[in-house]
Amino acid sequence: MNTLKNFPHIETERFLLRPIEVKDADAVFHYFSKDEVTKYYDLDTFTNVDEAIQLIENWQKRFANNEGIRWGIATKNENKIIGSCGYHNWEKEHFKAEVGFEVTPEYWQQGVMTEILPLVMQYGFEEMGLYRIEALYDPENTASKKTLEKAGFIYEGTLRKSSFEKGRFCDAEICSILKEEYKKYE
Repeated sequence: MNTLKNFPHIETERFLLRPIEVKDADAVFHYFSKDEVTKYYDLDTFTNVDEAIQLIENWQKRFANNEGIRWGIATKNENKIIGSCGYHNWEKEHFKAEVGFEVTPEYWQQGVMTEILPLVMQYGFEEMGLYRIEALYDPENTASKKTLEKAGFIYEGTLRKSSFEKGRFCDAEICSILKEEYKKYE
C-alpha cells in the first residue's frame, strides 16, 4: 500500500500547489464565506475565520494520517491561496480515491482547474498508486462537470438522494477516469 510521506509541491505555468497552512486561513475563509462557492459543497457557508482554520487542520490531519492530500492552489506571483484540490475517500485496498476541488470566484472561467487537474491526476496515478479516480458533483454544477469531462473523466450515472446536505437529500453525479484512460500530462 502506498503511503504519503513528504508533502509534494507541484508547479504549473501560473500556480503553485502547496500545503495549506493556518496562515492561509483568511484566504480560505474569503472564498468559503461566499454562498456561490458553498452552493454545491457539503459545507455551510463560513461565517468566521475559525471555520477555515478547522478545515485546514482537518486537511492537515488527513495527510498526516495517510488518508488523503489537499493542495492549496496558490498564485505564483503572490503565493496567495485561491482554491484547493486533492484526494479524499482514499480506498487503498481498491486503488481508488475521490478528487475534489474549489476555486475562489475571482478566478472562475480562467482555466485554473484545466491547468492543475492533469498534474493532480498524474500524482494520483503515479505516486499514490491509484487505478481509478472518482469525482462526485451536484447535477446542477455544470462547471465542475465540464472541467472533469475536459480532463477525461467519464460520466457513470446519478446516485439518487445519496447524501444529506444542508437539511435535504441530494443527488450526486459520479464520473471517473481509469489509469489506462489517462493521458500523461506533457
